[in-house]
Amino acid sequence: MKIDEFNERTREVFRQIVETYLETGEPVGSRTLSKALDLNISPASIRNVMADLEDSGLLYAPHTSAGRLPTDIGLRLFVDGLLELGNLTEAERQEISGQCAATGNSLEQVLEQAGAMLSGLSQGAGVVLAPKSNATLRHVEFVSQGTGRALMVLVSEDGQVENRLLDVPADMLPSTLTMAGNYLNARLAGRSLEAAKEDILAELTRHEAELDDLASRLVEDGLALWSKPDSGDQMFIVRGQSNLLENLQASEDLERVRKLIEDLENKREFVHLLDLAHDAEGVRVFIGSENKLFSMSGSSLILSPYMNASQSIVGVVGVIGPTRMNYARVVPMVDYTARVIGRLLG
Repeated sequence: MKIDEFNERTREVFRQIVETYLETGEPVGSRTLSKALDLNISPASIRNVMADLEDSGLLYAPHTSAGRLPTDIGLRLFVDGLLELGNLTEAERQEISGQCAATGNSLEQVLEQAGAMLSGLSQGAGVVLAPKSNATLRHVEFVSQGTGRALMVLVSEDGQVENRLLDVPADMLPSTLTMAGNYLNARLAGRSLEAAKEDILAELTRHEAELDDLASRLVEDGLALWSKPDSGDQMFIVRGQSNLLENLQASEDLERVRKLIEDLENKREFVHLLDLAHDAEGVRVFIGSENKLFSMSGSSLILSPYMNASQSIVGVVGVIGPTRMNYARVVPMVDYTARVIGRLLG
Protein backbone atom coordinates (compact mmCIF):
# COMPACT_ATOMS: atom_id res chain seq x y z
CA MET A 1 0.00 0.00 0.00
CA LYS A 2 1.21 3.49 -0.87
CA ILE A 3 0.17 6.80 0.60
CA ASP A 4 -0.77 8.19 -2.82
CA GLU A 5 -3.53 5.57 -3.02
CA PHE A 6 -5.40 7.46 -0.27
CA ASN A 7 -7.85 10.23 -0.99
CA GLU A 8 -7.26 13.57 0.69
CA ARG A 9 -9.62 12.90 3.60
CA THR A 10 -8.10 9.50 4.43
CA ARG A 11 -4.56 10.85 4.12
CA GLU A 12 -5.24 13.75 6.49
CA VAL A 13 -7.01 11.58 9.06
CA PHE A 14 -4.11 9.12 8.99
CA ARG A 15 -1.51 11.90 9.22
CA GLN A 16 -3.24 13.52 12.18
CA ILE A 17 -3.55 10.24 14.08
CA VAL A 18 0.13 9.41 13.65
CA GLU A 19 1.41 12.92 14.42
CA THR A 20 -0.78 13.14 17.52
CA TYR A 21 0.43 9.72 18.66
CA LEU A 22 4.08 10.68 18.14
CA GLU A 23 3.50 13.80 20.21
CA THR A 24 1.44 12.35 23.05
CA GLY A 25 1.77 8.57 22.96
CA GLU A 26 -1.99 8.34 23.53
CA PRO A 27 -4.77 6.75 21.42
CA VAL A 28 -6.49 9.26 19.16
CA GLY A 29 -10.30 9.40 18.97
CA SER A 30 -12.67 10.75 16.34
CA ARG A 31 -13.77 13.71 18.47
CA THR A 32 -10.16 14.84 18.91
CA LEU A 33 -9.61 14.47 15.17
CA SER A 34 -12.70 16.43 14.19
CA LYS A 35 -11.44 19.38 16.25
CA ALA A 36 -7.87 19.17 14.91
CA LEU A 37 -8.57 18.59 11.22
CA ASP A 38 -9.19 21.50 8.90
CA LEU A 39 -11.77 19.43 7.02
CA ASN A 40 -15.52 19.78 7.11
CA ILE A 41 -16.32 16.18 8.05
CA SER A 42 -18.27 14.79 10.98
CA PRO A 43 -16.96 12.51 13.76
CA ALA A 44 -19.07 9.73 12.24
CA SER A 45 -17.33 10.08 8.87
CA ILE A 46 -13.97 10.16 10.63
CA ARG A 47 -14.87 6.94 12.44
CA ASN A 48 -15.61 5.31 9.11
CA VAL A 49 -12.20 6.35 7.77
CA MET A 50 -10.54 5.07 10.94
CA ALA A 51 -12.34 1.73 10.54
CA ASP A 52 -11.08 1.44 6.96
CA LEU A 53 -7.51 2.21 8.09
CA GLU A 54 -7.84 -0.40 10.82
CA ASP A 55 -9.07 -2.98 8.32
CA SER A 56 -5.99 -2.18 6.22
CA GLY A 57 -3.71 -3.00 9.16
CA LEU A 58 -2.50 0.58 9.60
CA LEU A 59 -4.29 1.34 12.88
CA TYR A 60 -5.40 -0.68 15.89
CA ALA A 61 -7.49 -0.12 19.00
CA PRO A 62 -5.60 -0.80 22.25
CA HIS A 63 -7.76 -2.56 24.86
CA THR A 64 -11.32 -1.20 24.79
CA SER A 65 -10.33 2.37 23.99
CA ALA A 66 -12.35 4.24 21.38
CA GLY A 67 -9.13 5.80 20.11
CA ARG A 68 -6.68 4.35 17.62
CA LEU A 69 -2.91 3.96 17.45
CA PRO A 70 -0.75 3.33 14.38
CA THR A 71 0.64 -0.17 13.88
CA ASP A 72 4.29 -0.68 12.93
CA ILE A 73 3.12 -0.99 9.33
CA GLY A 74 1.24 2.28 9.70
CA LEU A 75 4.31 4.02 11.12
CA ARG A 76 6.37 2.71 8.20
CA LEU A 77 3.86 4.10 5.71
CA PHE A 78 3.91 7.45 7.50
CA VAL A 79 7.73 7.64 7.63
CA ASP A 80 8.06 6.71 3.96
CA GLY A 81 5.25 8.83 2.58
CA LEU A 82 4.20 11.64 4.92
CA LEU A 83 7.10 12.45 7.25
CA GLU A 84 8.34 15.99 6.84
CA LEU A 85 11.92 16.15 8.09
CA GLY A 86 12.91 19.12 10.18
CA ASN A 87 16.06 21.11 9.63
CA LEU A 88 18.78 21.22 12.26
CA THR A 89 19.43 24.69 13.59
CA GLU A 90 22.86 26.19 13.15
CA ALA A 91 23.34 25.89 16.92
CA GLU A 92 22.56 22.14 16.76
CA ARG A 93 24.98 21.66 13.87
CA GLN A 94 27.71 23.47 15.75
CA GLU A 95 27.03 21.45 18.88
CA ILE A 96 27.27 18.15 16.99
CA SER A 97 30.43 19.17 15.12
CA GLY A 98 32.04 20.69 18.20
CA GLN A 99 31.36 17.77 20.51
CA CYS A 100 32.56 15.17 18.02
CA ALA A 101 35.81 17.07 17.41
CA ALA A 102 36.42 18.29 20.97
CA THR A 103 38.13 15.18 22.29
CA GLY A 104 41.19 15.17 20.04
CA ASN A 105 41.97 12.81 17.21
CA SER A 106 41.45 9.41 18.82
CA LEU A 107 38.85 7.57 16.75
CA GLU A 108 37.44 5.80 19.80
CA GLN A 109 37.07 9.07 21.70
CA VAL A 110 35.30 10.67 18.73
CA LEU A 111 32.87 7.75 18.45
CA GLU A 112 32.18 7.63 22.19
CA GLN A 113 31.44 11.33 22.21
CA ALA A 114 29.17 10.96 19.17
CA GLY A 115 27.16 8.25 20.94
CA ALA A 116 26.81 10.33 24.11
CA MET A 117 25.88 13.44 22.14
CA LEU A 118 23.18 11.63 20.12
CA SER A 119 21.75 10.17 23.31
CA GLY A 120 21.52 13.60 24.91
CA LEU A 121 19.96 15.31 21.90
CA SER A 122 17.45 12.56 21.09
CA GLN A 123 16.67 11.37 24.63
CA GLY A 124 17.19 7.85 23.31
CA ALA A 125 20.18 5.52 23.33
CA GLY A 126 23.05 6.56 21.05
CA VAL A 127 24.80 3.67 19.31
CA VAL A 128 27.99 3.54 17.26
CA LEU A 129 29.56 0.53 15.58
CA ALA A 130 32.92 0.43 13.86
CA PRO A 131 35.37 -2.26 12.85
CA LYS A 132 38.49 -2.23 14.95
CA SER A 133 41.26 -0.53 13.13
CA ASN A 134 43.67 -3.01 11.55
CA ALA A 135 45.16 -0.68 8.97
CA THR A 136 48.78 -0.75 7.93
CA LEU A 137 50.83 1.81 9.80
CA ARG A 138 52.92 4.70 8.60
CA HIS A 139 54.30 6.13 11.83
CA VAL A 140 54.50 5.45 15.56
CA GLU A 141 55.58 7.93 18.19
CA PHE A 142 55.73 8.28 21.97
CA VAL A 143 55.12 11.82 23.18
CA SER A 144 55.79 12.99 26.76
CA GLN A 145 52.70 14.32 28.55
CA GLY A 146 54.53 15.48 31.66
CA THR A 147 55.82 13.56 34.65
CA GLY A 148 54.76 9.92 34.59
CA ARG A 149 52.63 10.07 31.42
CA ALA A 150 53.25 9.53 27.70
CA LEU A 151 51.06 9.37 24.62
CA MET A 152 51.46 6.54 22.12
CA VAL A 153 50.43 7.85 18.71
CA LEU A 154 49.79 5.61 15.69
CA VAL A 155 49.28 7.02 12.20
CA SER A 156 47.90 4.61 9.59
CA GLU A 157 48.58 4.67 5.87
CA ASP A 158 45.10 6.07 5.22
CA GLY A 159 45.84 9.03 7.51
CA GLN A 160 43.84 7.88 10.53
CA VAL A 161 45.41 8.93 13.83
CA GLU A 162 44.84 7.14 17.12
CA ASN A 163 46.43 7.55 20.50
CA ARG A 164 46.54 6.04 23.99
CA LEU A 165 47.86 7.41 27.28
CA LEU A 166 50.51 5.36 29.08
CA ASP A 167 51.87 5.47 32.61
CA VAL A 168 55.67 5.63 32.49
CA PRO A 169 58.40 6.03 35.12
CA ALA A 170 58.58 9.63 36.31
CA ASP A 171 62.27 9.88 35.42
CA MET A 172 61.94 8.50 31.87
CA LEU A 173 64.11 10.50 29.47
CA PRO A 174 62.91 11.85 26.13
CA SER A 175 65.61 9.76 24.47
CA THR A 176 63.92 6.59 25.76
CA LEU A 177 60.63 7.62 24.16
CA THR A 178 62.45 8.31 20.90
CA MET A 179 64.28 4.97 21.03
CA ALA A 180 61.04 3.02 21.57
CA GLY A 181 59.32 4.91 18.75
CA ASN A 182 62.18 4.33 16.31
CA TYR A 183 62.21 0.63 17.18
CA LEU A 184 58.48 0.23 16.47
CA ASN A 185 58.67 2.31 13.28
CA ALA A 186 61.34 -0.03 11.90
CA ARG A 187 59.15 -3.08 12.52
CA LEU A 188 55.65 -1.76 11.95
CA ALA A 189 55.99 0.30 8.78
CA GLY A 190 53.66 -1.17 6.15
CA ARG A 191 52.20 -3.69 8.62
CA SER A 192 49.25 -3.64 10.96
CA LEU A 193 49.81 -3.69 14.70
CA GLU A 194 48.16 -7.09 15.03
CA ALA A 195 50.27 -8.58 12.25
CA ALA A 196 53.56 -7.42 13.78
CA LYS A 197 52.77 -7.77 17.48
CA GLU A 198 53.82 -11.41 17.95
CA ASP A 199 57.13 -10.91 16.11
CA ILE A 200 57.97 -7.86 18.22
CA LEU A 201 57.13 -9.54 21.51
CA ALA A 202 59.13 -12.63 20.55
CA GLU A 203 62.14 -10.47 19.73
CA LEU A 204 61.86 -8.68 23.05
CA THR A 205 61.55 -11.99 24.90
CA ARG A 206 64.74 -13.26 23.24
CA HIS A 207 66.46 -9.97 24.21
CA GLU A 208 67.45 -9.48 20.57
CA ALA A 209 66.15 -5.94 20.38
CA GLU A 210 68.74 -3.20 20.66
CA LEU A 211 66.81 -1.49 23.46
CA ASP A 212 67.54 -0.79 27.09
CA ASP A 213 65.23 -2.15 29.77
CA LEU A 214 63.10 1.00 30.03
CA ALA A 215 62.55 1.25 26.28
CA SER A 216 61.70 -2.48 26.08
CA ARG A 217 59.14 -2.10 28.86
CA LEU A 218 57.65 0.95 27.13
CA VAL A 219 57.20 -1.01 23.89
CA GLU A 220 55.60 -3.93 25.74
CA ASP A 221 53.26 -1.67 27.70
CA GLY A 222 52.27 0.19 24.54
CA LEU A 223 51.43 -3.02 22.68
CA ALA A 224 49.50 -4.36 25.68
CA LEU A 225 47.46 -1.17 26.03
CA TRP A 226 46.65 -1.02 22.34
CA SER A 227 45.59 -4.64 22.06
CA LYS A 228 42.28 -5.35 23.77
CA PRO A 229 41.86 -9.11 24.02
CA ASP A 230 38.43 -10.76 23.89
CA SER A 231 36.68 -7.67 22.58
CA GLY A 232 35.94 -9.10 19.14
CA ASP A 233 36.41 -7.56 15.75
CA GLN A 234 33.91 -4.76 16.29
CA MET A 235 33.97 -1.68 18.48
CA PHE A 236 30.42 -1.22 19.75
CA ILE A 237 29.50 1.83 21.81
CA VAL A 238 26.16 2.49 23.52
CA ARG A 239 25.33 5.59 25.53
CA GLY A 240 22.10 6.55 27.31
CA GLN A 241 20.43 3.15 27.76
CA SER A 242 18.58 4.52 30.80
CA ASN A 243 16.66 6.88 28.49
CA LEU A 244 14.81 3.86 27.12
CA LEU A 245 13.18 3.34 30.52
CA GLU A 246 11.55 6.76 30.56
CA ASN A 247 7.79 7.20 30.13
CA LEU A 248 6.94 3.50 30.12
CA GLN A 249 3.29 2.96 31.00
CA ALA A 250 3.02 -0.77 31.61
CA SER A 251 5.01 -3.34 33.56
CA GLU A 252 5.29 -5.59 30.52
CA ASP A 253 6.83 -2.70 28.57
CA LEU A 254 9.37 -2.25 31.35
CA GLU A 255 10.38 -5.90 31.21
CA ARG A 256 10.73 -5.86 27.42
CA VAL A 257 12.92 -2.76 27.46
CA ARG A 258 15.05 -4.18 30.27
CA LYS A 259 15.69 -7.19 28.04
CA LEU A 260 16.69 -4.86 25.20
CA ILE A 261 19.11 -3.02 27.52
CA GLU A 262 20.60 -6.34 28.61
CA ASP A 263 21.14 -7.27 24.96
CA LEU A 264 22.74 -3.87 24.33
CA GLU A 265 25.14 -4.31 27.23
CA ASN A 266 26.05 -7.82 26.10
CA LYS A 267 26.34 -6.68 22.46
CA ARG A 268 24.11 -9.55 21.35
CA GLU A 269 23.27 -9.38 17.68
CA PHE A 270 24.18 -5.71 17.43
CA VAL A 271 27.37 -6.31 15.49
CA HIS A 272 25.02 -6.98 12.58
CA LEU A 273 24.11 -3.29 12.48
CA LEU A 274 27.03 -2.75 10.10
CA ASP A 275 25.50 -5.28 7.71
CA LEU A 276 22.19 -3.39 7.80
CA ALA A 277 23.91 -0.19 6.70
CA HIS A 278 26.17 -1.50 3.95
CA ASP A 279 23.48 -1.34 1.31
CA ALA A 280 22.07 1.94 2.60
CA GLU A 281 22.19 5.28 0.91
CA GLY A 282 21.87 7.64 3.84
CA VAL A 283 19.65 7.10 6.85
CA ARG A 284 17.66 3.91 7.41
CA VAL A 285 14.75 3.60 9.82
CA PHE A 286 13.77 0.24 11.36
CA ILE A 287 10.41 0.35 13.13
CA GLY A 288 9.43 -2.13 15.82
CA SER A 289 8.72 -5.57 14.41
CA GLU A 290 10.60 -4.87 11.16
CA ASN A 291 13.79 -5.87 12.97
CA LYS A 292 13.99 -8.85 15.31
CA LEU A 293 16.24 -6.93 17.70
CA PHE A 294 13.41 -4.54 18.56
CA SER A 295 10.26 -6.52 17.81
CA MET A 296 9.61 -7.34 21.46
CA SER A 297 10.57 -4.02 23.03
CA GLY A 298 8.42 -1.61 21.02
CA SER A 299 11.52 0.26 19.89
CA SER A 300 12.78 1.74 16.64
CA LEU A 301 16.28 2.18 15.28
CA ILE A 302 17.46 5.07 13.13
CA LEU A 303 20.95 4.62 11.73
CA SER A 304 23.25 6.00 9.08
CA PRO A 305 26.56 4.71 7.74
CA TYR A 306 29.66 6.87 7.90
CA MET A 307 32.56 6.68 5.47
CA ASN A 308 36.32 7.02 5.54
CA ALA A 309 38.48 9.19 3.29
CA SER A 310 38.14 6.61 0.48
CA GLN A 311 34.32 6.90 0.64
CA SER A 312 34.04 3.32 1.90
CA ILE A 313 31.45 2.55 4.60
CA VAL A 314 33.37 1.72 7.78
CA GLY A 315 30.73 1.99 10.50
CA VAL A 316 27.29 3.13 11.56
CA VAL A 317 25.92 5.66 14.00
CA GLY A 318 22.35 5.79 15.23
CA VAL A 319 19.66 6.17 17.87
CA ILE A 320 17.41 3.60 19.53
CA GLY A 321 14.18 4.93 20.96
CA PRO A 322 10.49 4.17 21.33
CA THR A 323 8.45 3.72 18.16
CA ARG A 324 6.85 7.09 18.93
CA MET A 325 10.17 8.94 18.78
CA ASN A 326 10.41 12.26 16.96
CA TYR A 327 11.52 10.89 13.58
CA ALA A 328 11.40 14.33 11.94
CA ARG A 329 14.08 15.59 14.35
CA VAL A 330 16.17 12.46 14.94
CA VAL A 331 16.62 11.42 11.28
CA PRO A 332 18.47 14.63 10.24
CA MET A 333 20.41 14.55 13.52
CA VAL A 334 21.74 11.04 12.84
CA ASP A 335 22.45 11.89 9.20
CA TYR A 336 24.44 15.00 10.10
CA THR A 337 26.40 13.20 12.83
CA ALA A 338 27.42 10.46 10.35
CA ARG A 339 28.65 13.12 7.92
CA VAL A 340 30.60 14.89 10.67
CA ILE A 341 32.33 11.65 11.66
CA GLY A 342 33.13 10.99 8.00
CA ARG A 343 34.74 14.43 7.68
CA LEU A 344 36.81 13.85 10.81
CA LEU A 345 38.00 10.49 9.45
CA GLY A 346 38.90 12.19 6.18
